[in-house]
Amino acid sequence: MATENKVGERIRMYRERLDMSVYDLAQKSGIDEKIINLIEKGKVLPALGYLTKLSRALGQRLGTFMDDQFKPDPIITRAADLDAKKVSSEGTNVLGYASHSLALGKPDRHMDPFRIEFEANGVDDVSSHEGEELIICIAGEVELTYGNEKTILRPGDTAYYNSVVRHGLRAHGGKPASIYGIVFMPF
Repeated sequence: MATENKVGERIRMYRERLDMSVYDLAQKSGIDEKIINLIEKGKVLPALGYLTKLSRALGQRLGTFMDDQFKPDPIITRAADLDAKKVSSEGTNVLGYASHSLALGKPDRHMDPFRIEFEANGVDDVSSHEGEELIICIAGEVELTYGNEKTILRPGDTAYYNSVVRHGLRAHGGKPASIYGIVFMPF
């Protein structure tokens, strides 16, 4: 199984375990049926917002769809090895960013930390889900949309917010950008 297909195959497996149709999952997650079908077939890499909505609709934590193996604590991610630690949903998605999990192998976690790299021409997309997020800008400029407000984050700036408010991130100023993001979703 190609790594790009693992996330979609896991989503389909959990959906089928719950005896849900794609239509049912679309209704419960708020994601279009066509997109769910493409994700399940491995033809589309789901953005974190979509993956978050799908995990909640299926009653699973976000890492369920990305983890491949258990590792004992502490989980160390060396900066030099970051590209080698990509999760199966990674690669630049249709929204113009790539995410790298910083907690692969820790199945009992309560937070999902990521390094996210935004292309210069990313899509302005917003979503909402249960939980909270912490964003730390590490390179470039990032535009945070939170509700009706837009804020520019520069290296060293942080944002902490309630994820039930519609929010989105993308590179700002026509140049790529990078952040560390931590997502917490209660069960």
